[in-house]
Amino acid sequence: MASPSLHAVLARAGAALERGRGPEAVQVLAPLLRSAALARGDELAIRCALAEAWLLQDEIDEAAAVLGRTPDTFRDQVSPARISALWRLHGRIASVRGDQSRAIALHSRALKHAESAHDARAIGLAHFELARCYGQVGDTAIVREHLTKASSALHAAGDRRHLALVHSLSSVSLAQAGRYTEAMSALKQAERLAERVQADDVLARVVGNQANVLTFEHRYEQALTLAERSVVLHEAHGSGHGLAVALATLGQICIRLGNLVRAEEALHRALGVRSPIQSRETAGAVYDSLAQIHLIQGDYEASRQCLERARESYGAYGKQASHWYDWSVRVLLARLALRQGALDEAVAQADDTVAAGAPTFDALQATLIAAEALATDGRLEAAEARLKQVAEQLAPRSAPAIWAEYLRIRGLLHEKGNRAPEAYHDYAQSGTLLDLLGERYLAARSRLAIGRLLAHAGARTMAQRHLDAAAAVFQKLRATRDLFDTEAARRLLSGFGTGEDIIAQPDADDALVRRIVEAAELPELLDRETAATLLEASDAMAAVVFVNTANGITIVEAIGCESDTALEHARGALEGTLEKRPNAFVAPLWRDTEGPRAVLVIGSTTFGYPTIRRLRMLAAVARQGFALSAARERSSAPASPAGERALEPVLPGFLCASAVMSRVVDQIQRLQTNDLNVLITGESGTGKELVARAIHMGSHRSGALFLPYNCTTTGRDLADSQLFGHRRGAFTGAVADSPGLVRSAAGGTLFLDEIGDLPLDVQPKLLRFLEQSEIMPVGDSRPIKVDVRVIAATNADLEQRVTEGRFREDLYYRLGVIRIHVPPLRERREEIPHLASLFLREAAERLSKPDVSLGTDVLDVFAQYWWPGNVRQLKNEIQRIVAMSAPGRAIDVSQLSPEIVATRVNELASTGAAGPSPATRLQRAPGQTLAAAVEQVERDLIQDALMSSSGNISEAARLLGLTRRGLYLKLKRLGLDTRNEADLMVD
Repeated sequence: MASPSLHAVLARAGAALERGRGPEAVQVLAPLLRSAALARGDELAIRCALAEAWLLQDEIDEAAAVLGRTPDTFRDQVSPARISALWRLHGRIASVRGDQSRAIALHSRALKHAESAHDARAIGLAHFELARCYGQVGDTAIVREHLTKASSALHAAGDRRHLALVHSLSSVSLAQAGRYTEAMSALKQAERLAERVQADDVLARVVGNQANVLTFEHRYEQALTLAERSVVLHEAHGSGHGLAVALATLGQICIRLGNLVRAEEALHRALGVRSPIQSRETAGAVYDSLAQIHLIQGDYEASRQCLERARESYGAYGKQASHWYDWSVRVLLARLALRQGALDEAVAQADDTVAAGAPTFDALQATLIAAEALATDGRLEAAEARLKQVAEQLAPRSAPAIWAEYLRIRGLLHEKGNRAPEAYHDYAQSGTLLDLLGERYLAARSRLAIGRLLAHAGARTMAQRHLDAAAAVFQKLRATRDLFDTEAARRLLSGFGTGEDIIAQPDADDALVRRIVEAAELPELLDRETAATLLEASDAMAAVVFVNTANGITIVEAIGCESDTALEHARGALEGTLEKRPNAFVAPLWRDTEGPRAVLVIGSTTFGYPTIRRLRMLAAVARQGFALSAARERSSAPASPAGERALEPVLPGFLCASAVMSRVVDQIQRLQTNDLNVLITGESGTGKELVARAIHMGSHRSGALFLPYNCTTTGRDLADSQLFGHRRGAFTGAVADSPGLVRSAAGGTLFLDEIGDLPLDVQPKLLRFLEQSEIMPVGDSRPIKVDVRVIAATNADLEQRVTEGRFREDLYYRLGVIRIHVPPLRERREEIPHLASLFLREAAERLSKPDVSLGTDVLDVFAQYWWPGNVRQLKNEIQRIVAMSAPGRAIDVSQLSPEIVATRVNELASTGAAGPSPATRLQRAPGQTLAAAVEQVERDLIQDALMSSSGNISEAARLLGLTRRGLYLKLKRLGLDTRNEADLMVD
């Protein structure tokens, strides 16, 4: 029992930790450990709090030292809540050291003990740490699951500090999914919570994430203000690592704004931050940003060096982590090759990036780079094919910057194909959109393209204007190569006349119309493009789009005039005086929630009839564009009706026709970007190996070997040698060296089926391999590094085997970083008709039995049967009956196996004195959820076992295949009679 004075000291330390004051907490706690009179529980409480304090200061070694040994080495009795805290802190240390696989295993143990202690705060913290780890490996769906549980538990516990961190982390996944409004809402909630507990270190993180969300939205000026505030907060109250992250964010925003001098300063400061846990991930991101700066400025060698250092930093970060960090480097390397004129290298690098399974955003960028390289090289058909690929996948609203680059490269293709009007309008819309997004450098490159095109066409005045605008940006950025290209375009002007025909000619109308229609993809772009196209189509002085709201006139877009002048023109349009002028044109566009929207154009001379007709046509197209944009805003994709799910070959060799299997498929697809260990559970015959193969085929290892190994096929003496290899002479019969299965699968995937049957004395060697990627062949004295992904599967209850001492607990958690449960066929009965049809077709083709069919009564029996052998049994049954059937005949119930046909008889005769069987009772519960139905069956089976054993716990547990402790826990969970608890100790 802790003394009142110790309680008071711990309370002071807890208050300091809540506010993020690590040094203050260390000052309070460190002297306590020197006391010789500490009880074991008090000592561990102090060690946990002190470790938290050191971690707040990035002092990872100090935290590890104060924690000491892991809880599995303790011999004394420690409360589950304290054990949970210790495992969580050990997991946190593993995480900041980059070993996310180990961290996830340790946090899972923390969660288990927290749940057994019914400690809401400990449960919430374990879920939060798991969310952080899965965030590092890129699995956003699992992140959201853990954050939801963490939020609920921490709210119940009243832990506002960590609740703020949960909201902050949740904003990251929301922003990555494009849900920016929800992300900012979560961050505002986090900000309020952090301010309430005066946790300025948390507030620094929250503000930094707010800057990140605004950056995603291209709101760079606002993002800059928040990034600056985040830096100030981290300098005063945050950690070194947090400061480095804030500086890296500030640097990236400055790049977007075109302030490269300040960007470099911030990025070099980030590299100079000295923190014991300075993340290599952060260093990689900084070098990535510096590479972008050097690329803009034309220092290609410096850019390449930074990309190499980024890749080195990323490669050293984490074990079995996601490959998300590598894609940016790959894309930048392709872009670097393009800028250097190494066109074949650019295409090859871009294609390799796409082939390696890059995420959609990076794959689109890479494909555009390949298209530009091919177009530059004159291979126009190949370039057009790449652009078509991009157009089929690109959603302009979700990736407007990529859409702008797409337009620029499409303009290049038009220019190469001597379609000058189309090229001009693509370049112009690209520049307009990039200006709107605040992408100054990219917008200047589009301006350069327009200027060069106009110079070639002899439109000297317009070309000069665009080239001057581009040169001003390039000079500020010190973009020497782009300045050189701009000067080369300017020299073209001296050899041409002053014609201005490129956008006024009649055949340019199609390009103008397409430009407005495509702008309808983005409402903000449509306003600006409407004004720009009408201005250019009439060679006018000014164009204004405005809305007449209840509070007055709002100028939405004005080109060629100041805002005051635009407002004056809009008033004249509303009063009807402007339309009387021969050099003015006014047209309505749309009526939205704010009020009627209109456009006006002011010319330097009188508009002739052809010009007025052209403006009316373009205004009519713009009206349709606004209508289309409004319709898109209102539309939502209709949900597909439940139960109408077709059999889909969603992954190689893997079929899905039910909601539960769709969830399995979602998990498989989320695993494509990481190398984490996976544990697949499920009954025999459910298709666990198919799931493993699908994971392998969707990963970057798909080109390498998938090697399955069944752990039940060999005894204890041979399992070690078969898995890890042996040296000649290591044992009797070892006449030659053997590499073993692990080395044979190098670079690929090793599938360990029935992992629960792996001999106990081989399990430590497998654990060492999973932790260190090293094996020790039998008879060898030197470890060997091997790069292999491990996927394991079992139909056994591994937790039960851990309890029984037949399976190592640490190996169980290490294997189960990601767990996928394949449900039995009886829990996805809606798939039975589809699977039966598929297997029937395959068997009929293989056995040359055309026109064999299944009767509806057969499908009824199939739907009722329990299928203990699952999909494998269904497939074997259909193969058997097809082999025994005559061609052209319908298969009836009489041809089915006796145990399947008996289902009907059992269903009819299952009621008696003892009542219906558990299976029949389940059939009598329409509308039950799966979880409720399974719980009911479990309850019925336990009650039947207790009745059969006359209430004897040991006998009932034996009948059910459980331990006495396991049965008692189930009785307690299900709310059944637990008065026989004492029997657990005596019978």
